[in-house]
Amino acid sequence: MKRYFYLFGTLAVLLISGALLLQTPAVQDTLVQREINQRMSNTPEDLFSDDALRVTLCGSAAPMPIKGRAAACVMVMAGGKFYIIDTGNRSTNNLGLWRIPAARVGAVFLTHFHSDHMGDLGEFNMMTWAQGRKAPLDVYGPVGVKQVVDGFTLAYALDSAYRTAHHGEEYLNPAIGQMIAKEIALQGDSATVLDDGNLKVTMFAVNHAPIHPAVGYRFDYKGRSIVISGDTTKVETTITYSKDADILFHEGLSRNIVKQMEVESGNTGNDQLKKIMFDIQDYHASPIEAAEVANEANVKELVLYHLVPAPPNKVAEWVFMRGVDSVRSSGVTVGYDGLTYVLPIDSKEMYQEDLNDR
Repeated sequence: MKRYFYLFGTLAVLLISGALLLQTPAVQDTLVQREINQRMSNTPEDLFSDDALRVTLCGSAAPMPIKGRAAACVMVMAGGKFYIIDTGNRSTNNLGLWRIPAARVGAVFLTHFHSDHMGDLGEFNMMTWAQGRKAPLDVYGPVGVKQVVDGFTLAYALDSAYRTAHHGEEYLNPAIGQMIAKEIALQGDSATVLDDGNLKVTMFAVNHAPIHPAVGYRFDYKGRSIVISGDTTKVETTITYSKDADILFHEGLSRNIVKQMEVESGNTGNDQLKKIMFDIQDYHASPIEAAEVANEANVKELVLYHLVPAPPNKVAEWVFMRGVDSVRSSGVTVGYDGLTYVLPIDSKEMYQEDLNDR
């Protein structure tokens, strides 16, 4: 018994000593320095290796408030660069947490001009400029993207001038801090946006009426392919341009849950929110419809994103996914921020990881 008391006393002394040490400035500084070194030296350069096409979901939610999720954003990595499809609110914060190197940015592609798909454009431009982007930021999109880029440029004009005045043109060159709008007019239902011989990006029309234009994008790189639907109903163009793709990121809205939200909004006297919950049900695809699109396009993996509403727990996810198994029993994932796929070149394999675990 005395030995147990001795061991307990020794442990208590060690714990007290440790706690006292943590109050010492020298120890605190050492721990902070170690954390800074670890974070600033741990850039995920392997994501940009030329051996695979990679994709990360940097925003899986819709406008509805939800913890731990940014609004719509997908990052495609190919040929040593990364490309951002939609800059939803809070997505830039995710990219910073994952230490994505700004110098490797290729371009931004916008699917349409709802706020939850472009709300972080100004922040993304500013942050990548401040962190060492080497050239102006190209922003591709359908007709209307110039107005959006011009608006963010005007809104951030004072901020940009302050930063150059403070840090100097050698480090924050205002010419590099610019965005360049690349407005693409569809030829029929599609247009080639970018083609460098290895990476081809195709824009295609989708249905998000009354929002027009609204588009999706297909990325083809050395035999591997990724499609991002943007906001849309179940539509033939998504099926056509997703044909035989490795991964389809398709938006999804649970009409069951949103209908309940509509009814409850009315019960609480919020007629405006009730009207919005009613209206949004007819210009989004349900998870079941997204699964049908994936099946008809012969897609290997379907990832649901722009989740309306994003399920906060497993029970809500079961409700959100109700009926999907009867349409597509495998190859379906409910997306989350950080979900990453690696598609090796000259292979049919794909691997999954979570960037939050790095």
